Amino acid sequence: MATVLAALGRSIARRPLAIVVAWLLLSSVAFTAALGAFGEGLFPRLTSGDPSVPGEAREGQDILQENADTSGGLTLLIDGVAATDPRLVSPITTARDDLLNTDNVLRVLDPLAPSGAPAPQATGLVAADGNGLLVVVDLEPDLSDADEDAALTAVHARLDLAAAEITEALPGARALVGGTQPLITAITDQVSEDLAVGEGIALPVSLLVMIVVFGGFLAAGLPILGAIASIAVSLLGLLGFSLLIDLDASVVNVVTVLGLGLCIDYGLLIVSRFREELRRIAAGDELAAGQQIEAALTATMSTAGRTVVFSAVTVAVSLSGLLLFSADFLRAVGAAGISIVAVALLVALTLVPALLALAGPRMIRPGLLHRTPILGAGVRRFGDIAPPVGLFSRLGRWTQRRPLLVVVGIVALLALLAAPVSDLRVRNSGVALLPESAPQRQFFDTLSADFPMAGFPDVQIVGRASPEEMSRLAEEVTARDHSLRTAPPKTVGGGYSVLAVYTADGDPASPAAQRLVDDIRGDRPDYRIWVTGQSAGLVDFLDSIKARAPLAIAVVVLATFILLFLMTGSILVPLKALLMNVVSLGASFGVLVWVFQYGNLSDLLGFTPTGGIETTIPMLVLAFGFGLAMDYEVFLLSRIKEFRDGGMSNNEAVVAGLQRSGRIITSAGLIIVLVFAGFVAGKLIIIKETGVALAVAVAIDATLIRCLLVPATMTLLGEWNWWAPKPLQRLYARFGVPEN
Repeated sequence: MATVLAALGRSIARRPLAIVVAWLLLSSVAFTAALGAFGEGLFPRLTSGDPSVPGEAREGQDILQENADTSGGLTLLIDGVAATDPRLVSPITTARDDLLNTDNVLRVLDPLAPSGAPAPQATGLVAADGNGLLVVVDLEPDLSDADEDAALTAVHARLDLAAAEITEALPGARALVGGTQPLITAITDQVSEDLAVGEGIALPVSLLVMIVVFGGFLAAGLPILGAIASIAVSLLGLLGFSLLIDLDASVVNVVTVLGLGLCIDYGLLIVSRFREELRRIAAGDELAAGQQIEAALTATMSTAGRTVVFSAVTVAVSLSGLLLFSADFLRAVGAAGISIVAVALLVALTLVPALLALAGPRMIRPGLLHRTPILGAGVRRFGDIAPPVGLFSRLGRWTQRRPLLVVVGIVALLALLAAPVSDLRVRNSGVALLPESAPQRQFFDTLSADFPMAGFPDVQIVGRASPEEMSRLAEEVTARDHSLRTAPPKTVGGGYSVLAVYTADGDPASPAAQRLVDDIRGDRPDYRIWVTGQSAGLVDFLDSIKARAPLAIAVVVLATFILLFLMTGSILVPLKALLMNVVSLGASFGVLVWVFQYGNLSDLLGFTPTGGIETTIPMLVLAFGFGLAMDYEVFLLSRIKEFRDGGMSNNEAVVAGLQRSGRIITSAGLIIVLVFAGFVAGKLIIIKETGVALAVAVAIDATLIRCLLVPATMTLLGEWNWWAPKPLQRLYARFGVPEN
């Protein structure tokens, strides 16, 4: 590998401008295409909804969709006024007549309909306290996407007009228009806004940190340029995925953050090593400037480039575990995440080295900041390559004098942070993903509170039976728990009927709701039924995760162990790294529960607690957190192994490796934390949860784990760190990937 990367470095050094121009063109085309310059862009193609898996709940939903007599629709919600107020008659009647004459509108339901209308049409259309009503507009079935969009636009405009008339005529009344499609649009629009806010915070702050790390704008700017190119190409890749699969809106933020973070990490490593090699070569003063650049880039690619390749493969392996789950959402994140890692790797191995070759000797010359009266001293001290002795070498020797105390103390602290994990609850928040100020959040919250029989039912029972037969089932269900409410069963076509069940607290993620699903499935009637709805979907999702998690974890752990063995030739170092990752991730999960499930810091972070963690978050944090942790493990181990192979003893190699890589790891960790913190500034709670969990995981890993726990445990193990059985030693000698 080192030979191939060295050859790549020489090739880039000879034609850097062509590579930079190619990336510039690719990034420009990718960014404009993702925004819709050549057709439909990425964000309009995004979807949103509860994650689902193959199973009974999905089959039941498929039956309902296949036999639905409508393509969807919109609802006008009016509250704060008595449903019998005569001032409502005129605007609602006029709106109803106009809507019935609108193309592709099937029906309009409201409690003010003519007396000859069937009674079931008014069910649930009046608020429970009488102070409010609904106007429901359904579209004709089997519409094309274009016709459905046109109809929804026309209906929305007419309902908005009616809402304005009502609020003007009735002071104190509130009128909201909502529905499934506006909810999806609101979430996807919020994703786009959160992405812009997060990157608007992350990129400038990252640049400031790297200016301090590198002591100048030029060296700091190169990883940022690479990150921008990575984001552009990543968005194009996500657009491609959206053409093949339904892509959930939150996937964009999650994988974009990963790509941004990895690009900055890899850029830091490549730039730092290039400056180190160029300074060393220039000190010899034996080569011309062009030859110095080529030699420095060749050495950088064969060392830091090798580390980047191992890191990228390790992160990709951790994400590949998501492909083994049956949930479409997790598989989409896994596939998209792996592609983003590949983009970050290509940027690190081609664009960043090409920019370094163009910058040349300026990378090691004092910049403007070095001459600044106040900042100059700090920049000259911290903004250069790491010296042989410094803060991290002193920290390493301090740790080596008391390794057992450090291990016990760090493990105890992390165990304390992980304690809340024992109380972890997961849920699908649905509309609660949006902030309380969002109009669609207000619409659905009001619908659930004031019109309990018109909102999304917690459980739906689809039966191949008549409504009369399912009425008996409704009596049996409510007999189990008198707090349950059921709507009259209705026919949905195709010989199927559906029964909607509502729990007392309206929480489909509650343990009571999940027990209800299990009870109904365990005591079925004589005819065929499918138990579906939000609670059943959550039950199926959790069962699927429990069934697939052992295999996914085993594959990731085994593959990571093999990769680290091929890198180090040891079996104890990989085992130790895996165990430390478990402790680190446990602590981040504990903080996640403490903040979002218990509601601590909710005012500071700007969210309303939902009493649980989103169902997809644990697996996402596990995959991404594990990958990022191994990223820093590879950074550190590669330098330790390099010094160990150079003839140093175990303890000397640990101190030297920590000194050379410590600043890069902590700087990269700080930047990643800031990147994730930037996305916490967004409004979608699922993005906030991901940001907080991964920021905590990276902060713990880049400080407590890499700077303290790794040196302490490697000191305790001593030369045993590099032990492997004889057969594995021979295997490493043949297939291992040494530093040179």
